[in-house]
Amino acid sequence: MTSKENQIIIAKRFRGPPQSGNGGLVSGVFANLINPEHNAGVEVTLRSPTPLDQPMRTNVNPPGSAVVHQDSTIIAAIKPAHLAMSVMKPPSRSLIKRAAPTSYSLLKNLNPRFPSGTGFHPGCFCCGADRTTGLGVFAAPVDDQVAALWPTKPAWADDGGFLPREFLWAAMDCPGQFAFLARGIKTGMLGRMTAQLYTLPKAGDELIITAWPIKIEGKKHFSGSAIFNSNQELIARAVTVWVGLMNLTPTS
Repeated sequence: MTSKENQIIIAKRFRGPPQSGNGGLVSGVFANLINPEHNAGVEVTLRSPTPLDQPMRTNVNPPGSAVVHQDSTIIAAIKPAHLAMSVMKPPSRSLIKRAAPTSYSLLKNLNPRFPSGTGFHPGCFCCGADRTTGLGVFAAPVDDQVAALWPTKPAWADDGGFLPREFLWAAMDCPGQFAFLARGIKTGMLGRMTAQLYTLPKAGDELIITAWPIKIEGKKHFSGSAIFNSNQELIARAVTVWVGLMNLTPTS
């Protein structure tokens, strides 16, 4: 992605669905507009699919909120938020490793919209197994949650050698949907994400990603997500809200 004054462009590399940005990644990019350190909670509401390789305009308001839009279409609204959530204890590394082959990223014939692809979202920047340039977050069911070992790459480092903040947001996205998939519920797309980052890991560290369902309110499905370091210390947490159920009509 690129960012200029009052303008953001999300590159096609960072797609989630085939024609729009990964919801967690773009939420992290948008959160930078009001809280570049992310040490407090930031809520990003996605109003419309985020276009790829097209400029979007940003309006940042002095009290600490922002709006991203393309012409008259509002893409996202961003504001500070208090993140009130409990975080489940992560499974052991051995349990996660044992469950890994059952990840929804790796199963065949899972999504009829992509009959020739691997997993639920084959081309997604976060969870797509058909991507060679993605994050490779392949969460699998482990007891009452889903979890993944995430071997990050040194090539992803920012100037300080740390993982970009938006990559942490992205890594907490798809596992939230997978948490409901483990209950047999195929939710719609991400509508809102509220996240808080406590510390930035070094690029190249192996991390643990977890997610679990919180509740369902009408059409809204709430999940919790978290990232832990190799010592199982919490470094980030998020609540994701998934709207409706997925239309699995095959694409033509």
